[in-house]
Amino acid sequence: MSTTTPVIVVGSGPTGLLLAGDLAGAGVPVTLLEKRPHETSNLSRAFGVHARTLEQLDARGLADQLIATGDTITGLRLFRRLTLDLGTLPSRFPFLLITPQYEVERLLERRAREAGVVFEYRAEVVGLRQDDEGVDLDVRGADGTVGTRRAAYVVGADGHHSAVRQAVGLPFPGVSVIKSLFLADVRLARPPEGVLTVNGAGDAFAMIASFGDGWYRVMGWNRRNEVADDAPLDLDEIKEVTRRALGTDFGMHDARWLSRFHSDERQAPQYRVGRVFLAGDAAHVHSPAGGQGMNTGLQDAANLGWKLAAALRGRAPEGLLDTYQSERHPVGKAVLRSSGGLVRLARAQSPVLRAVRGLVSAFVNVARPVQRKALAQVSGIGYAYPAPRGAHRLTGTRAPDVALKDGGRLYEALRGGRFVLITPEGHEEPEGYEGQGARKDLLAVERWASRRRTTVLVRPDGYVAWAAEAADAPAIERALAAHVG
Repeated sequence: MSTTTPVIVVGSGPTGLLLAGDLAGAGVPVTLLEKRPHETSNLSRAFGVHARTLEQLDARGLADQLIATGDTITGLRLFRRLTLDLGTLPSRFPFLLITPQYEVERLLERRAREAGVVFEYRAEVVGLRQDDEGVDLDVRGADGTVGTRRAAYVVGADGHHSAVRQAVGLPFPGVSVIKSLFLADVRLARPPEGVLTVNGAGDAFAMIASFGDGWYRVMGWNRRNEVADDAPLDLDEIKEVTRRALGTDFGMHDARWLSRFHSDERQAPQYRVGRVFLAGDAAHVHSPAGGQGMNTGLQDAANLGWKLAAALRGRAPEGLLDTYQSERHPVGKAVLRSSGGLVRLARAQSPVLRAVRGLVSAFVNVARPVQRKALAQVSGIGYAYPAPRGAHRLTGTRAPDVALKDGGRLYEALRGGRFVLITPEGHEEPEGYEGQGARKDLLAVERWASRRRTTVLVRPDGYVAWAAEAADAPAIERALAAHVG
């Protein structure tokens, strides 16, 4: 048995890569296990990166690099009548970035390697046991032999069929919402005008997204032909469904990948069992409507990473690791509801449901507060975490990328995985501020660029930990002791 590793992350998809990179960047040794061979697949399903995810990547200095790999859209048109204007989002990223998942993985893998993450491929988890001090993982290597690895904590980010989730005995209740979807990457002789083209007609639905490099991702379904995932699929079938849904197949040719799959809605009842955590698709899977699956998993990772680092440093307040469940499980549940509702409206067949869809579309188009709420939920910027009774109204909310004195931005100050304390101009500096004291690697102290008088402590994941009006130095010190350590 090897010596104990602080954290083992299982699964090298976007969620596992972001989490491992965050931990290693915080000085925590991390081993990442992946049962597949080492290769960056160009055949992954996700292709949309929402505003909140881009904000998280901005806090890691990665957003602009990822944006350079794709195209952006500022409007989403659903059910022919419903239009969502992403350009109104109160974010530095008022759009949806269309870029394939493999670009996200490539960027996050490079960051994780530079931070010192140890990668082990062809390493399959086949058993798990835990005690009060750590977790033993039975891992089958490329040669077929099974060895034991020990870690202080284990995170299962190993997808829908998570071996970690099964090993800790957690159920994965839910249903299949779409029994047969297809995906393909193709060339087009006559590309559509927009970056994203979506429509449904009768029993057919199709969507085409541009990757910006001459390849296009096609996704669709045919209600008349719901078959098993392993049923044969050819380009002629995809072209026929696309013509029915979009009126043309745009001269599809040279498919480099064809695949069938089904779409489930499932969620584990707990995201933590002792020293084992679940994140991403291991914890929740959603319908593809709204493109929220990968984004939700990346938000899980951003929430969990700094908390595990604090626990391993001995700086975590009591109960901090339990807040991963109380904060992220409700978000996963909300995404299940919203994405499920969209897909059910899209598949509506009866005259009554079609009428409901029309009414919903018309109402959202004219009711600006409803549209803002829908945009905030789909983009991820509208979610907030529970706050203690009597807390300031900002506590638990997403911190926007506010301007700071001397021309900086909050999400630049968050780089390095630190807390950021924003105080009014002329306010007394708290003890242990950046550059001196025990908190120098954990805390940055900044000033508002405006005349705002609120004092705000922002967590490493960009949510407000504490806020107060006209706070004095003792109050700030108490807040820092409670949250930063």
